[in-house]
Amino acid sequence: MDSKLKVSKSFISIMFVLIAIGIITIAAGFIAGDGTRTWANLLLNNFMFLSIVLGGLFWMALQAITQSGWSAGFVRIPQALAVNLMIAFILWIPLFFAIPHLFHWAEPEAVHDAVLVHKSPYLNIPFVIIRTVVFFALWLFLACRIRKLSLKEDEIGGFDSFIKIEFLSKVFIFVLGISIVFVGIDWVMSLEPHWFSTLFSVKIFVSAFYHGAVIITGTVIILNKLGYFPFLTKAHLHNFSKYIFMLSIMWGYMWFIQYLLIWYGNIPEETVYYHIRREGGFQGLFLAEIFINWAFPFLFLMWNRIAKNANALLFTVVVLIVGQYIEIFNEVMPGTIHHVAFGFIEIGTFIGYAGLFALIFAISLSKRPLVAKNHPYLIECLKDEDIEEEY
Repeated sequence: MDSKLKVSKSFISIMFVLIAIGIITIAAGFIAGDGTRTWANLLLNNFMFLSIVLGGLFWMALQAITQSGWSAGFVRIPQALAVNLMIAFILWIPLFFAIPHLFHWAEPEAVHDAVLVHKSPYLNIPFVIIRTVVFFALWLFLACRIRKLSLKEDEIGGFDSFIKIEFLSKVFIFVLGISIVFVGIDWVMSLEPHWFSTLFSVKIFVSAFYHGAVIITGTVIILNKLGYFPFLTKAHLHNFSKYIFMLSIMWGYMWFIQYLLIWYGNIPEETVYYHIRREGGFQGLFLAEIFINWAFPFLFLMWNRIAKNANALLFTVVVLIVGQYIEIFNEVMPGTIHHVAFGFIEIGTFIGYAGLFALIFAISLSKRPLVAKNHPYLIECLKDEDIEEEY
């Protein structure tokens, strides 16, 4: 139970190469005069990896609130994401300087637009920056506090830390539920400030939870293949797949209900959002988004044999990472560069972010034992193989 992840030098070297590719790509994008496209890719990847981190932390908080036993042996995975949250904030700072390049409401000519003038008390650069900093501060404080209490629980045992973690998890979910609404509006929906949807931020939240759970699932399976989590059973895998299956349905519902309400209302101020995505060159990605993020996992994981197969689940994880990239690409690019562009800037930037995310995540995991040995419900997790046949 005290085993720690050993991060190999080869892994670290590979991640540094990926990070270097990302840095070179971003620099080349600006040097080549493709500033708006480069900024758009920075926003895309920042938002993608931030949503993964927040979704993973939400999953962690949910386990504490529901006092889940089956997941007690895996809580170190989402807890390690607290460090990635700090990296996400550092990477967000350059985006403050990108606001005038990406957001129409921040351009000088916005003062002649009656709609944007009306929204200016909320959509203005200082207020957006203040909100972002405050939200990051709250997320970091709560996530790091929960992680610290969990590590303290390892040292002294008992229920004191567990009770505090449960309370802070409730606070975290409340804070996240409110803050992610504003983050979705500020950094994604306001890219097209004349358009609005009351369902958009809910979809952002569901997507974060969805893909955060996906990353946790993939991490557990990979570590198990490396020799860690020897107690992982098909029952555990089935529980992870249930999360993915359930969240794919929630994600699909939010996608369809937003689209159908706008289609049925047929109001020009609302339909303009889907016009460019259906007829502006994004048609293929528009269909790929719903197929990959909803239809594929819904149909693929419906068969229990697949849902309890580690390799099949890992394949699903890879596909859904692609699906999340396409989803955020469809949210960011039509409102910034206004056309489909996929080349070395997109590939290189994603590679760089993925390398940095994986490196920090792995190092964070390696600092402490992978299993919370004094978690009150750990015994339930370790005995999950006894009920495997019930699945």
